[in-house]
Amino acid sequence: MQRDQENTIEEIENKKIVEPQLNIILTTDEDDERPVYISGNFNNWITQDKNFEMERVGQGLYHYKFAHDFNYPDELLYKFTRGDWSEVEIDKFGNRTENRNCKQKNGVRKEHVAKWRHNWLPFKSKFLPKVQLISEEFEIPQLNKTRRVWALLPHDYDTSVENYPVLYLQDAQNLFNENAQYGNWEIDKKLAVMAEYNIGKIIVIAVEHAEKERIKEYNVGNTVLGTGEGKKYIRFLTDTLKPFVDENFRTKPEREFTGIGGSSMGGLVSIFSGIMYPEVFGKLMIFSPSLWVVPKIKLSFLDMDEPQNTRIYLYAGGDESATMIDHVKSFKNRLLKREGFAEKMKARLSINMEGKHNERYWSDEFPKAIEWLFFSDKNE
Repeated sequence: MQRDQENTIEEIENKKIVEPQLNIILTTDEDDERPVYISGNFNNWITQDKNFEMERVGQGLYHYKFAHDFNYPDELLYKFTRGDWSEVEIDKFGNRTENRNCKQKNGVRKEHVAKWRHNWLPFKSKFLPKVQLISEEFEIPQLNKTRRVWALLPHDYDTSVENYPVLYLQDAQNLFNENAQYGNWEIDKKLAVMAEYNIGKIIVIAVEHAEKERIKEYNVGNTVLGTGEGKKYIRFLTDTLKPFVDENFRTKPEREFTGIGGSSMGGLVSIFSGIMYPEVFGKLMIFSPSLWVVPKIKLSFLDMDEPQNTRIYLYAGGDESATMIDHVKSFKNRLLKREGFAEKMKARLSINMEGKHNERYWSDEFPKAIEWLFFSDKNE
């Protein structure tokens, strides 16, 4: 393979005589089917920018030629990614790399990537969030029950004075518990890697589900599953839990810094939370929602107020059910078709055609959703 790489590189170098633009040749020890992009100060560090996708010219070998009319900055700063910051280049020890720099405007520049991150992993333990049990028996007066509630705080929370956005997540048992029966999202590990890149500083409030009464508690109103207690549960989140969290932690309490999310039935109750209380939640993280329960979910709650700036990250897997993708697409379309909502609501739909209805795929999606919801200006 090395001889083939050398021959291809030589061919590209020879072309520079008649092609004076800057050529970047990248070799990598780890190669797969994912495309390689260049992200830098010349394109606002956008990943998956088709204008800066490299051409795969051999095994572990990529080439990019800047356009003849490219406006070079005084110094190019850039990194290589596999299409997302969760899949950015790392060194051979698994550490992050510094930005590459180049002042050339023509000729050939050779670069090498030893390894790539895969979905934000590996992680460093020193960046793990501080996991705090808020209460073994947090009172839910709306349901006359108690529940275990957790807080995941930024790793340097105790030594900083910052205030942070907050994400309320359902099904805490499956978010960071290594002994979870069906696996877990590994949000603690994903947050650790994001923290290493100075993004993702956020407080996560994780509420455990009601075990045998989980479906009833996440079911809102009268559905094919019967009469649920979801409205009372949502009132607990908005009227009891959020005020407690804002009083006891350094939060940014405004709606634009407050999100809610979950998967399956947890995703469904999170949708209802955002629809019923748009003045509370400005970010929605919705993974594989059980929209089959209410395929024509009522959006009339949204008519009570003027549309507000809201970001909704939707995910669906192609190997979940026959209707999952269609239901999620339909929900997005119905939402954005409402008068005035297309301008105010930004919805991103992520589809993995091989995705199954389980924690592994929701774990893959979590850091991408966090980045887009709270730390990105991208519309889609």
